[in-house]
Amino acid sequence: MSRVVVGPFNRVEGDLEVHLDVEDGVVVSAEVSVPLYRGFEQILVGRPLEDALVMAPRICGICSVSQSIAAARAIAGFAGVEMPPNGALAPALAHAAENVADHLTHFHLFFMPDFARKAYAGAPWHAAIAERFTAISGTTTAEFLPARARLLEIMGAIAGKWPHSLAFRAGGTTRSLDLGDVVRLKAILADVRAFAEGPLFGHRLEAIAELSTLADLDAVAAGPGDFAAFLRLADTLRLAEVGRGPGLVMSFGAYPGVGPAGAPLFSAGVLDVSTGERSDLAIERIGEDPSRSWLAGEAGPPGRATTEPDVEREGAYSWAKAPRYGGRTVEVGACARQLVDGAPLAQALVAAAGGTGVAQRVILRLVETARVLVAMERWVDAFARGGSFCAEGTLPTDGSGVGLVEAARGSLGHWATVRGGRIVRWQIIAPTTWNFSPRDGAGRPGPLEQALEGLVVGDDGARSTMVQHVVRSFDPCMVCTAH
Repeated sequence: MSRVVVGPFNRVEGDLEVHLDVEDGVVVSAEVSVPLYRGFEQILVGRPLEDALVMAPRICGICSVSQSIAAARAIAGFAGVEMPPNGALAPALAHAAENVADHLTHFHLFFMPDFARKAYAGAPWHAAIAERFTAISGTTTAEFLPARARLLEIMGAIAGKWPHSLAFRAGGTTRSLDLGDVVRLKAILADVRAFAEGPLFGHRLEAIAELSTLADLDAVAAGPGDFAAFLRLADTLRLAEVGRGPGLVMSFGAYPGVGPAGAPLFSAGVLDVSTGERSDLAIERIGEDPSRSWLAGEAGPPGRATTEPDVEREGAYSWAKAPRYGGRTVEVGACARQLVDGAPLAQALVAAAGGTGVAQRVILRLVETARVLVAMERWVDAFARGGSFCAEGTLPTDGSGVGLVEAARGSLGHWATVRGGRIVRWQIIAPTTWNFSPRDGAGRPGPLEQALEGLVVGDDGARSTMVQHVVRSFDPCMVCTAH
């Protein structure tokens, strides 16, 4: 048996190393290491409460709205603030724009360029894929980047700038939208729809959003567009069978306050993929275990945890802790969201393959994109003219709260405790912390570690394209993990 090191990875936000034990060309064990420490949780301690709204978005430059909204919800959790309807719609719209931009960036610039590698040069499909997706020079770049820029303009209209906006508060957003803003938002979404229905999907957004069976998916695969090209690749390379997840998926619920009676667009919950058993989300079942991390402390709930480096910790190999739900490893992300929400296509894909895998994660990320873009158009129409965008009030000086959101990559939580108006504890579990966690005290591997076990790499070892596909299928954001 030999050990190989994969990393550093290009086209990944932050630093990542993967250590693989390989025997007879098959991965028998994997360790995922986050070699960067940033310490935002320590930086926040001792600061005035609302400093969190300034500093939390700076955890990440690509999902800063997610961090902002999670921090604002943690404060709202003990401030007793109730957002007005416009104050729920505006953050949801900005958050959705960021998440969709992340989904599209992942597909066009992070994930698909791996199929343009020389390792696939002999494949009959390689020339067309390389022309389309080769990093920087591929033809998709010129078409995708303007659509991404338009999505980010939504942040400008709602929050003044992106990233690191200061507009998101416990009671809503600081800027009201007038009729001119609404017209501008409609025009932006029309441009994004044109891109999505053209080179990406080759079909109307509603048709993609309503896909429900494998036969529906096969019909799309036979047609035009980058999505169809991936579906054909996934079938050829059998990517649905690669990168099997841990069997438990979770969602905190995405875009609350936009549906009837304040319901979210995508529901919260936990689903055991192997048994089909679905249960309501129980926050008290969330814990984090630093046993294999360069961090001090014992396993327990995040609301009572601390973040103190311990570089001499025996057996440690990562700066990430190991989040667990009821002691179990859990996968988060768009695939998990669609499964928990009960999307028929998600259920069909997982039933056919016996679990989550590379293809399922990418397919459902793009189908979710279509669902969210259609919803965003409804939200713009739903703004109440003259209505308030932010509830005002005085924040208490003492209390604890939890802020849960669904970032593009999955479930993000902030656990805050304040005394005398100052932060005494602020703990964060990011989506990539869930998916790229190290082993816990019981030796259970994290989702990526488990997904890599059994992977056939042959003589390629660290150069295996399949390792790249599995890792990127989770769309890692390592700087959030190393907050």
